[in-house]
Amino acid sequence: MPHVPQVKIPATYIRGGTSKGVFFRLQDLPERCQVPGEARDKLFMRVIGSPDPYSAHIDGMGGATSSTSKCVILSKSTQPDHDVDYLYGQISIDKAFVDWSGNCGNLSTAAGSFALHAGLVDPSRIPDNGTCVVRIWQANIGKTIIAHVPVTNGQVQETGDFELDGVTFPAAEIVLEFLDPSDDGEDGGTMFPTGNLVDDLEVPGIGTFKATMITAGIPTIFVNAQDIGYTGAELREAINGDPEQLARFEKFRIAGALRMGLIKTPEEAATRQHTPKIAFVAPAKNYVTSSGKEVQAGDIDLLVRALSMGKLHHAMMGTAAVAIGTAAAIPGTLVNLAAGGGERSAVRFGHPSGTLRVGAEARQVNGEWTVTKAIMSRSSRILMEGWVRVPGDSF
Repeated sequence: MPHVPQVKIPATYIRGGTSKGVFFRLQDLPERCQVPGEARDKLFMRVIGSPDPYSAHIDGMGGATSSTSKCVILSKSTQPDHDVDYLYGQISIDKAFVDWSGNCGNLSTAAGSFALHAGLVDPSRIPDNGTCVVRIWQANIGKTIIAHVPVTNGQVQETGDFELDGVTFPAAEIVLEFLDPSDDGEDGGTMFPTGNLVDDLEVPGIGTFKATMITAGIPTIFVNAQDIGYTGAELREAINGDPEQLARFEKFRIAGALRMGLIKTPEEAATRQHTPKIAFVAPAKNYVTSSGKEVQAGDIDLLVRALSMGKLHHAMMGTAAVAIGTAAAIPGTLVNLAAGGGERSAVRFGHPSGTLRVGAEARQVNGEWTVTKAIMSRSSRILMEGWVRVPGDSF
């Protein structure tokens, strides 16, 4: 029988924050994959190596975790006053689908640096030495992200001494600003879709729990760790090896998604794994990270653990960090109360790999809370560039 040869597509493999993804310029994709649809989804799944019943991604670029099963498309922006359009796909590991419902905050860092690497930013705007301000249109959720990318000798500076917990080696610091992050375009601009800072969330078969459900950065459901039998200092092994607990968290996520109006039926949640996120919070306490580092209660404001694509994240998703910073800035939310209450413009929280600081500017307008900006620092580094190959009949 005839065999279809592989095709090669220009691609760049990049670490952004505590995630990794395969980056493409829109113009480099096969023509039928330059538009949304089945061909694009199949291509990205084959690039990553999904669906994989072994959950190992041996035959693809993925790393068999939610942090490493990602593809990104960048193109010159179609929006006024923006440099690039950034489209993000979260690829399921063991199921045949790509989730386009949200953003990746970590890879937003890499989107800024890749925009320069890929020649998508006007050369006149790139200094020989200094900082290039890249205005990114996040096409999944229709929001603006500003990346402050360091430049040395006209090229993106990738090495440096900025350390990020969850990333092994230091690199150059990139500051990200998420503008007006409190609306993902799905709830009419309401940061709190239920209208409340704290709700009683009924989870069928489990019980009723206090929850803060917020749309900022990414739709997120926060519950108190103590209420669900945790301390807030758990590492991945304590949860990810327990199928019953993971199924329990999914019930929380489905109940919250229904209350937030993100899905109409519980069954819809199966095709929307990326959003909303489910997270649990606790007051600051001493704990030991996954690398063995000791974090002191006095060095953080609270503890947060979050799940992504059905598993406890090894650090913290960037978009969830925006939700944490935003909720912490608003007195009365569970996140704010766990951090000690009161008004605050920044918060440092402990996650499984260490700590992260995120700032947010929140204010009330006509009785409604709004956030104009959330800020945090990440880093990015190209790991490999060239071509990715996939069988020609796979998409």
